[in-house]
Amino acid sequence: MKHDFDDTITAGQRPQLQSTMPDLDDTIIISARRTAAVVKPYQRPVESQAKQASPTTAQEAARLRARAAAQVKPPRAPVEPTAASSALYYRVQLDGTGQMYSLEHACVFGRDPRPPRIVKGVGPRLVAVQSPQREVSETHVEVRQLGASVIVTDLRSTNGSIVQVPGNAARKLRQGESVVVSTGTLVDIGDGNIIRILPRRRLE
Repeated sequence: MKHDFDDTITAGQRPQLQSTMPDLDDTIIISARRTAAVVKPYQRPVESQAKQASPTTAQEAARLRARAAAQVKPPRAPVEPTAASSALYYRVQLDGTGQMYSLEHACVFGRDPRPPRIVKGVGPRLVAVQSPQREVSETHVEVRQLGASVIVTDLRSTNGSIVQVPGNAARKLRQGESVVVSTGTLVDIGDGNIIRILPRRRLE
């Protein structure tokens, strides 16, 4: 015979106890709320009058902007060589002096040289020389470059011009005559004034 070892105790009906402890719930019950007032959205205050800059302030601001714009300089474009600066020009020199003249413009030599009556483009460079014996005419000879050549022209001088081209005999030009010469040519116009033709070079 098996014994029931279940130690569960069946309790009788529990008596109903009245709670002697206070209600610990902290929820507060309030009376019905009054009708909530309508809350208007926030609006920024409207300025009564917009502040206007005084004429002095406006003029000063414009002056500062103009000064700032003047200080900002656009970048300079690279300087490209011109045809004149890249070209090669012969030079002429009076013997016994350090004076040299480039033939980008024609040179007119004489005791008191004057330009021609009709000038096309840039006029010639006038070079006055000393002539104690007055062997040199006032406007004696012209030396100009034409392309890669040098042309010597007697300007109807009284005593003429003697031209000595290297490798050739010296010759006297007739009045108004022109001749093509080369580097190293000597042109004697009188009174010890000798014009020497120098090699070509670029303008400095």
